[in-house]
Amino acid sequence: MSPEQLSAARRRVGLSQQQAAARLGVSQPYLSLLEQGRRPLTTALARKMMRIYGLSPTALPLRQGAVPAARLEPDELARQLAGLGYPGFAWLRTRRQRNPAEVLFAALAQSDLETRLTEALPWVVYRYADLDWEWLLARARQFELQNRLGYVTHLAGRLARRHKEGSKVVLLAVMESRLDRARLAREDTLCHDSLSEAERRWLRRHRPAPARHWNLLTDLSPEHLTHAA
Repeated sequence: MSPEQLSAARRRVGLSQQQAAARLGVSQPYLSLLEQGRRPLTTALARKMMRIYGLSPTALPLRQGAVPAARLEPDELARQLAGLGYPGFAWLRTRRQRNPAEVLFAALAQSDLETRLTEALPWVVYRYADLDWEWLLARARQFELQNRLGYVTHLAGRLARRHKEGSKVVLLAVMESRLDRARLAREDTLCHDSLSEAERRWLRRHRPAPARHWNLLTDLSPEHLTHAA
């Protein structure tokens, strides 16, 4: 979140710098420096601002040198998705939220994900279409995840059209186009590298046309996204 957005969020809830600083547990001069971009926003303070200003998890700071974990435990990813409000894991109780861009990046970098987790990823992009795309696109290119992210973004755009959310349709189309310009020619899977050769042959024949375009072996389609309806 930019300094300008911090200041706008405070004003939106009708708080002066003095009032907001008192509720955040910092001094007014320190809050002023934050809103001028002269001090870094810590994760702990960002979480307080989320609560007091009513901000989205997209406001949480992102690590610039982030490297995806070699293995992300399924239950941990399910809890992170539940924290973002994903309906498919509504039964999980969690208060801790992470930035959706970070959750998405970590998930897409996995060699194998359970189907129930992969199906949640288009919902994350659709629900948080205002995430930090520059951060996410840079990480996708760095770790050669642009095809996976491109297809997930395509599916999110389909969800936006289904729900007739014009602004999201436009934004996601722009991001998909940017990813398309960096599309890789090599074949990949959508986080399911353990596919057998027989499964790979079947998917080459039966995958949806957009998955073929993104050089992905997957049959995930909008019809499978039941929890995003």
